[in-house]
Amino acid sequence: MSLIPKSIEKTIEEFSKLPGIGQKSAERLTFYLLRKTNSDIERFGTTVCKLKEGLRYCSNCQNMTTEDICEICKKPDRDPSVICIVEEVLDLMALEKANNYKGHYHVLHGVISPIDGVGPDELKIAELIERIKKGGIKEIILALNPSLEGEATSAYILRYIKDYDIKVTRIARGIPVGGDLEYADSQTLKRAFEGRVEY
Repeated sequence: MSLIPKSIEKTIEEFSKLPGIGQKSAERLTFYLLRKTNSDIERFGTTVCKLKEGLRYCSNCQNMTTEDICEICKKPDRDPSVICIVEEVLDLMALEKANNYKGHYHVLHGVISPIDGVGPDELKIAELIERIKKGGIKEIILALNPSLEGEATSAYILRYIKDYDIKVTRIARGIPVGGDLEYADSQTLKRAFEGRVEY
């Protein structure tokens, strides 16, 4: 027999499914919400329900946007001949906070991971190849996380772009192996960009 009502139990269970949220954090979040007013909880619930409304992928870089082209791709001061390839939108956001990069991006929305059933077709690699085929790209910066999956994805992409006259670099290893870009501080990311090397 449960010591707490089913609604509390179910909310804890849902929170614990989120990445980085363990049982204790899920319990704290649930009981935090219980202390809020009904209107606060309704606003929170409505916001989550509407999270995906109107969102789409940028037709150029695959960033999340509400329009056909995202704000970064629209900026006239960005260099479209340089593309930085990242795994997730969170990585793009981390690099933007470093305020050092002035090119365009390409978001893969994951990495090749056979153990998780993620192959190249589940990622935005085909869209990247299409961008390359259109021409005008001088440099591709690989800014994937330094993991086995990140390395495998980089190698896969390299096979497709080796026949094009494009300089391929990777950000320097200022980021620890196994670490994620989204958790790196701005100075580390800045040094990683400044020290990038040819792949």
